[in-house]
This record gives sequence, structure tokens and C-alpha cells, in this order.
Amino acid sequence: MPFYQYIATDLRKKIIDGIYPKESRLPNQTELATIYNTSRVTIQKALKHLQIEGFIESRQGSGSFVKGPESVYDYDATSYGGMTKKLGHLGKLDSKIVSFEVTFPSEKDQEKLKLQKNDPVYDIIRLRILDEEPLALEYTVMPVLLIPGITEDILKHSVYQYIQEELRLNFGKSHRRIKADKPDQYDIDHLHCQADDPVLEIEQTVYLDNEIPFEYSQTRHRYDKGDITVINKFSKHIYHL
Repeated sequence: MPFYQYIATDLRKKIIDGIYPKESRLPNQTELATIYNTSRVTIQKALKHLQIEGFIESRQGSGSFVKGPESVYDYDATSYGGMTKKLGHLGKLDSKIVSFEVTFPSEKDQEKLKLQKNDPVYDIIRLRILDEEPLALEYTVMPVLLIPGITEDILKHSVYQYIQEELRLNFGKSHRRIKADKPDQYDIDHLHCQADDPVLEIEQTVYLDNEIPFEYSQTRHRYDKGDITVINKFSKHIYHL
């Protein structure tokens, strides 16, 4: 891959992740050349690539400005800082608690979270709403003993922020499976799907940095609420200019 494509990929990811939010000005070409240790010609090619894709626009005498993803619902599936981190910068993100209880894990929960049948878990269903539009329906299971103190107030904001800032736990790897499915009654009721609309489901298990799983979830999206992107990362040292 040419180095300008690597730069375009990295900048695209930062735009999707909100590091460079919509309407913000990118660093100028000289600054970007310094950041990526390359020439302005290479930076110009990368910016042209993003401009063609519709992520940025050039304003005469002012530089390059972020237009954002084609849909505000697009986000990078390789990151997992929680939906608040992924999409909160794009609008008003709310959480409606559909159900919340402490119960015991199913056989599948036990397998995914490495639990015994009598280990208590949170069983959570949340509807995520962006700018008053239903975005996703989240089904989440977490071990109570590993992640203590979850409340409805926390569920209305960011669970991941609570885990990192209050419990002082660090995230490790995650495993995701993305598939299409038919809508069920919950999808119809909460995502306003039609009975024949396809639904996109992301099933994931997320681990702490000590490789202990702390979340097993399925997140279901309407098919017309944007795309989920996968961005490959490349080591910079393998490229030769």
C-alpha cells in the first residue's frame, strides 16, 4: 500500500472516531507532513483521497475541513470504547433502559464469560437513541462480582467510562461477529423496523487487559442507519517513500 493511502486510512479513522469532529479544521499540510514524517506531496495525495470519498472538503485559503462520514451512524468496528465514545460527538446520544436485572447466566453466558451457573450477572437491554432517532438495541451481560456497582444512572450514560474511571479497570482485546438477521418483536417495537427489514447484529465478547471477559453482548441496528467500517492498521516502518 502506498504511504499516502496509509495516511488517508489513519485520518479517516480519526474522523470516524471523532478525534477530528465534523466542521473542524484539519492540521495544515506542513503540520501533517511533520506528524507523519513525510512530504507535502504525499499529504496532498492523502487529502485528495479523503476529499473524493467525501470525508473532507477544501476551502480556498482556509485549509481542509471535516465533512464527516456519509452518515452520522457510521462508525469503526475495530474500536470498542463504547457507543458514547464512538458516536457521542455526532449528536445527542441518549439511553433508554428497556430492562435491567440481576440474574444468573445462561449456558452461553457461562461459556462466553467463563462463569459458573450460580455467578450473578447483570442482564441489560438498552435502546440507544441519537438525536431522538432510535439507533441500536443493546443486549448486554456482565458479571456482577467483576463489575460491581452498575446502576440505572450509569446505564443512562456510559458504562465503559464507569469501568475505566471509577473501577480503574483497563480494556484488552475484543472478539466480534457481525451478521444479518430478521427483525424480532423487540426490533419492531424499539427500532421501528418493518417485519421484512433486515437487521445488522454485532455479537461481541470484550476482555480486560488481564484477559478476563467482562462483557458479552449483541447490538442490533436497523439496516438503513449507516454502515459499520473495518479499518486495517499497518506498521508505518514497512513503507518506503
